[in-house]
Amino acid sequence: MRLSDFDYHLPEELIAQEPADKRDHSRLMVLDKEGGNIEHKDFKDLPGFLQSGDILVINDTKVIPARLYGKRVKTGAEIEIVLLHERENNVWEALARPGKKVRSGEKIDFGKNFEATVLGNTQYGGRVLEFGHEGEFDELLHKHGEMPLPPYITKKLEDPDRYQTIYAEKAGSAAAPTAGLHFTDEIFESIRAKGVKIARITLHVGLGTFRPVKTESIEEHKMHEEHYVVDQVAAQTINTAKNSGGRIIAVGTTSVRTLETVADENGLIKPQSGWTEIFIYPGFEFKAIDAMITNFHLPKSTLIMMVSAFAGRENILKAYEEAIEKKYRFFSFGDAILIM
Repeated sequence: MRLSDFDYHLPEELIAQEPADKRDHSRLMVLDKEGGNIEHKDFKDLPGFLQSGDILVINDTKVIPARLYGKRVKTGAEIEIVLLHERENNVWEALARPGKKVRSGEKIDFGKNFEATVLGNTQYGGRVLEFGHEGEFDELLHKHGEMPLPPYITKKLEDPDRYQTIYAEKAGSAAAPTAGLHFTDEIFESIRAKGVKIARITLHVGLGTFRPVKTESIEEHKMHEEHYVVDQVAAQTINTAKNSGGRIIAVGTTSVRTLETVADENGLIKPQSGWTEIFIYPGFEFKAIDAMITNFHLPKSTLIMMVSAFAGRENILKAYEEAIEKKYRFFSFGDAILIM
C-alpha cells in the first residue's frame, strides 16, 4: 500500500493545544467496524458500551521529563535532547536537535553537576549518551527536564500531570499513551460496577510511535523497538476472559501493539517481557483484541495505518471526515474514538 493512501486534510485549528477542562469532558465517537455506522457521544458515556465479562487493557507506563536543553561544551551551541530509553545504568539512546555535527566524545552540559558524553550514533540517526552527575539521576532529570510534548503542541502545558494517565506507574516513556488521558476514577468505578475487569500492561512509548513514515511503500517502513512487560496477573485475566467469550478492549495503540506482539494464534497471552517492533497496517490479522479506544491520529502515520487495519481504511477515512465536519479535537489532547 502507498503512504498517500493514509493522507487526509486536517484544518490546523482542530489540533488540540491543551487538554479538555476535565479529563472525561472530551467527546467520543463510536465506530462500528463491521457496518461503518457512527455514533457521537461524550467520553463519560463509555461505560454504556461495555458489558460484564469485558476486559479493559490499559498501559500503565509513566512519561519521564525526557526533553533536556543543554549546550555543547566544545562550541557553546544550544542543543535539545529527547531521551528515548535507558540501555544500561546512565547510558541512554536519545534524539538530538540539531544533531548532525555532534560527534562521539563531545560533552553536553545541562546544568550544574549534570552533563553527558556522546558515545556514538544509533541506526535511526539518534545519539547514545552517557550521563555523569552528582546526586540522583531521577531528581536531576525532574529538575532540568521537561515533558516531551509533540511538536504540533505549541502552547505551554500548565499542569504536567495532564500529560500522564491517572494510572501511570512505571516510568520510562518519551510520550504519553494518550487514549488513557480521558479516564477518571469515576469512569473506572462505573466500568467495574458493570462487571468489567481491568488488566494492566506496560509498553514504554519511544521513537516507534511517532517516527514519521518516509517511504511511499509503507511495507518498507521499519518500526523502532519499544520495551513491554506483560505479567502473570494480566495474562491470566485476559486469557480467562478469552476462554469465556469476553471481549478484550485495548486502551490505546500501545496496548494493541503489546497484545498483538505476545498473543498466540488463538489470541491467548503468555506472560513475558521484551522488545517489539511490530508494524500493524491493513492486511494484518488481529488475534488478541476485539475493540480499541484511541485518539484521532496524524495523516500518514503508523497509527492511522493501525486503526485502518482494524476497522478498514474506508471506514476510518469516512469517520475522520465526519470528525472534521463536526469539529472534533485531534491528536494527543484531542477527542477519542471507540472502534468495536
